[in-house]
Amino acid sequence: MGALSRPEEVVALVKLRVAAGQIKRQIPPEEHWGFAYSMLQKVCIFYLVLRALDTVEDDTSIPTEVKVPILQEFYRHIYNRDWHYSCGTNNYKVLMDKFHHVSTAFLELGEGYQKAIEEITRRMGAGMAKFICKEVETVGDYEEYCHYVAGLVGYGLSRLFYAAGTEDLAPDSLSNSMGLFLQKTNIIRDYLEDINEIPKSRMFWPREIWSKYANKLEDFKYEENSEKAVQCLNDLVTNALIHAEDCLQYMSALKDHAIFRFCAIPQIMAIGTCALCYNNVNVFRGVVKMRRGLTARVIDETNSMSDVYTAFYEFSSLLESKIDDNDPNATLTRKRVDSIKQTCRSSGFLKSRGYHLDKSPYKPILLMIVLLLVAIIFGVLYTK
Repeated sequence: MGALSRPEEVVALVKLRVAAGQIKRQIPPEEHWGFAYSMLQKVCIFYLVLRALDTVEDDTSIPTEVKVPILQEFYRHIYNRDWHYSCGTNNYKVLMDKFHHVSTAFLELGEGYQKAIEEITRRMGAGMAKFICKEVETVGDYEEYCHYVAGLVGYGLSRLFYAAGTEDLAPDSLSNSMGLFLQKTNIIRDYLEDINEIPKSRMFWPREIWSKYANKLEDFKYEENSEKAVQCLNDLVTNALIHAEDCLQYMSALKDHAIFRFCAIPQIMAIGTCALCYNNVNVFRGVVKMRRGLTARVIDETNSMSDVYTAFYEFSSLLESKIDDNDPNATLTRKRVDSIKQTCRSSGFLKSRGYHLDKSPYKPILLMIVLLLVAIIFGVLYTK
C-alpha cells in the first residue's frame, strides 16, 4: 500500500524485484561460492569475514575473557578451513557454524585481496576487543569506535578496489569518512532499539553528547522527555553530517561504474536517513526507515555523480526544512547543511528528482480501486 500510494516508486520496485531474480540465477556451482551468494546474493568475502567478526562482538552471551582473544586472533582464523565458532542467532549463527565455506572462498582470492582483508580484520578485531572493555564516553571515543568498526571497512574497500586495478588508492581520510557516515547513521537509527534492554546490551551513543540531555539513556523512553530526546538525536545527526562532503569527494573520483553504484547507493541512503530521523521523535517510539519504494528509486536512479549530487542536495534540503531555531545545535546544523548544498550546487550537475520522505497525498484505497478496475478491464479484453 505504501508503494501504491506513490506511483512513481512502483516501476522502481518492479525493476528491483526482476534484478534480484536475475542474480539468483547466476550462482556458481561450487558449494562454498554458493554459500557466499546465498548469504549476500553476491560474492563479497570481505563483508562476510567482517560480518562474522561483528557477530562475535555482538553476542552478549560470550564471556569477555573468551570473546577478547577470539576478536584479536580472528584474522588468523580466516586462513583455517576447519575453524568455526558457534554463536549469534538466525542467519548469523548459520554463518558462524559454516564459516569454513567463507575461509575456503577467501583462500581462492588473489594474494593482494587476502592481505588487504587480513590487515583490516586484524585492526578491526583489535579495536573491537579494546571497546569490549571500554565504554564510549567522549566524542573522541565515539570517533575511534566508529573508525574501528566502519572506517576500517572504508580502508579495506579502497584497498580492494586498488588491488583490482579499477581505482586509484583513495586517501585514508576519505575512506574513513565513507565508513563513519554510514556507521553513525546506523547508530542513530538502530541502536535506540537497545534502550529497552539497557544495561543488558550496549549503547554506543557517546556519554559526552547524551548526558547533556538526560541523566540516563533510559530517560529517553519516556514521553515527558521527548523534547530533550529529540535534541540529543539532532546533536548526533549534526555530528554525522560532518562526513558528507568527504563522501562526495571520494565518490567523485571513482571510475568503475559498478564500484561507483556499490559506494553511492548506501551513502544516499545515509543522507536520506539523516533527513528522515532529524527532529523526529518517532525514532524513540519504533523503527524508522525509508520507504521501500523510495529505496528502490534510489537504487534504480543512482548511475552518475549528477544523481548523487541531486540526492544529497534534495535530502539536505528536506533536513534543513525541519531545523528548529530553538534547537541547541540549530546554527551548526544549518551551517553543515548549507556546506553540503553548496558543494552540490558547485558541481553544476543538479537535476530534479522530487524525493519525498513524508506520506503521499494520494489515498492508497483509491489507487487500489483504480488498479483493480484496470485489472478487470484487461481481464475482460483478454477473455474476448
